[in-house]
Amino acid sequence: MSDKPAQAASVAGPPHRHIRSYALRRGHVTQGQRRAYERWLPTVGIPYSAATLRFDAVFGRDAPTVLEVGFGMGETTAAIAAARPDVNFLGIEVFMAGVGALLKRIEEQQLANIRIIHHDAVEVVRAMIAPDSLAGVHVFFPDPWQKKRHQKRRLIAQPFVGMLASRIVPGGYLHCATDWEDYALQMLEVLAAEPRLRNLHSGWAPGSSNPVATRPTTKFHARGQGLGHSVRDLVFVRI
Repeated sequence: MSDKPAQAASVAGPPHRHIRSYALRRGHVTQGQRRAYERWLPTVGIPYSAATLRFDAVFGRDAPTVLEVGFGMGETTAAIAAARPDVNFLGIEVFMAGVGALLKRIEEQQLANIRIIHHDAVEVVRAMIAPDSLAGVHVFFPDPWQKKRHQKRRLIAQPFVGMLASRIVPGGYLHCATDWEDYALQMLEVLAAEPRLRNLHSGWAPGSSNPVATRPTTKFHARGQGLGHSVRDLVFVRI
């Protein structure tokens, strides 16, 4: 199976235009990731559709559902899902390698509480997630788009933040993390200005403050710290 057609199909969607927070490219996909993708995506994956999801139907149970936007290679997703089997986790990722990597972890760890959508997150949230339906949202280490001319691509910005806030139940939470100082400051400003959200802390949150489970230190996180980057967490609650 070619990676390029799979990625192209994954980002086809409704005609709404928005600035994409990622750049699709032909990345390396290992044989293990490809096998997991081909074997398990039909079972664990949810095809993109411009129709609202029923979480009880796709997970086969009625439980709090947490959305993770851009789960990367799925290390954090799998660790948190394993720690909280009573919570449903819905992950969105555009890159095939990451989807395959998480599917491989799901198989190896026998995780039954994760579902995956291989598609653009903005389109998924807009079309598939009902208002007031999510117990929480995780956005961990989104692409910082360091160059000033590219910062318009940053995910944590309006109108997406307002859309996310509207999908969280009152009392639910939005947890963001980044290891880029200027992006952390932008996140804090944008989230603090969203009227449906309230900062759970006076400023930055401890990394262990996730209301569902502690965010583990991943290889990506450790690499940032090794480069001297300070990791900043923000946890806001839906009013």
